[in-house]
Amino acid sequence: MSFNDDEPILPTQDDSGEKIASFSEFKIVGKTKAKIINSTKAPLKESPFKVMVELIGAGFDSDRPGVDLVTVLDVSESMKGKKLAKMKLAMQFVIRKLSPNDRLSVKRTNITAGLEMGLEVLDDRKLTDGRVPAIMLMSDGRQNEGDDPTEVEVSDVPIYTFGFGVNHDPTCLAGLLTVAVQDLELTLKQGKDQESKIETVSAGNYEQSKGADFVTISFGDLYNKEVRKIIVDLLLPAVKEEQTGVEIIKITHKYRASDSSKLLNGNPLVASIDRVGTTVEAEKEEVMIEAKRLETAETMKDARLMADDNKLEDAKDMLVEAQNKLQDFVVGKPNPLIEMLKFELKELVRLMQCPETYKKRGRPFALSSENSHDRQRFAARGRDVGKLRLFSTPRMDTYLCWRKNE
Repeated sequence: MSFNDDEPILPTQDDSGEKIASFSEFKIVGKTKAKIINSTKAPLKESPFKVMVELIGAGFDSDRPGVDLVTVLDVSESMKGKKLAKMKLAMQFVIRKLSPNDRLSVKRTNITAGLEMGLEVLDDRKLTDGRVPAIMLMSDGRQNEGDDPTEVEVSDVPIYTFGFGVNHDPTCLAGLLTVAVQDLELTLKQGKDQESKIETVSAGNYEQSKGADFVTISFGDLYNKEVRKIIVDLLLPAVKEEQTGVEIIKITHKYRASDSSKLLNGNPLVASIDRVGTTVEAEKEEVMIEAKRLETAETMKDARLMADDNKLEDAKDMLVEAQNKLQDFVVGKPNPLIEMLKFELKELVRLMQCPETYKKRGRPFALSSENSHDRQRFAARGRDVGKLRLFSTPRMDTYLCWRKNE
């Protein structure tokens, strides 16, 4: 089957008569901002040392690239009635937020057939410059017929899910409309001055490739104002005397601006420290907070696995212990991320009160939480979409406010 809706971005006019740029006229410069956070001193003896790298998606001057969006509308038996009416409201929201530079295809079918058809539509495209491809699935998640949708090979095409009616979560659309860079890769290389060794790199479940003295992480897309934090655990060798300005790790990154097929290189960064014989400074607060987030996320994952094994009481005990650790975790001033972690743990404990509640609401909450922490990307947690804003961007928060005011 072929689909005849493949067209280039053409100059158009808005309601005021002002010309809207075509792809060739865009002055979009999607890019990333990168920085390194670490203590400036380390002891002379062999010692572990943490470095945190932070990547931030930087936005657009005025315009944004178009999107090539295929919406898959589940019209199976379970979607009849109120769910179908709510899906129409969700589609109206999507259409209102698109611009003349966007391309929208609508497919009505069951989940598996819809995903396969959406991938076929995007694969058949010839005119792709200036647009970010994606599939948006609107469904209640019940597969009434056809094969298992989780078995569909989606390659590198992002697939978003969208809820219904007054409770829908519009943040997935906010992210899609603000993709700053694509194919983002970060490479961490051991420093040239000493034989510092990269022990581990904590970057969620993003793909890592490793060599003798380097690690490369593939992040894919990064939204405007979205952040990726990477904790690098190094082992510093022992030295005999004090040294200054010792290069321990070098960071490079490359990406493709969302309006271009050309790979761009970010400015390289170097982490340098002094090796001293005196007492060294404390860990940087930002590094401590991110390390605590990783620890808490791992605990929530372990608790979910325990609950899946019908050990709810043990899982709750594990979460309560994590709550106590967060209460004892003291930083200079109240931190929003730490407060949201506390709320997340509290909700997960509440949703593990009985097997029925856990199966219906607790497990979906836990899986959504794991995915969010692993990808460092916002994901809704059911009714708590307005309270739990981990990894949300300014545009996501704006869309949420618009939805509330509809």
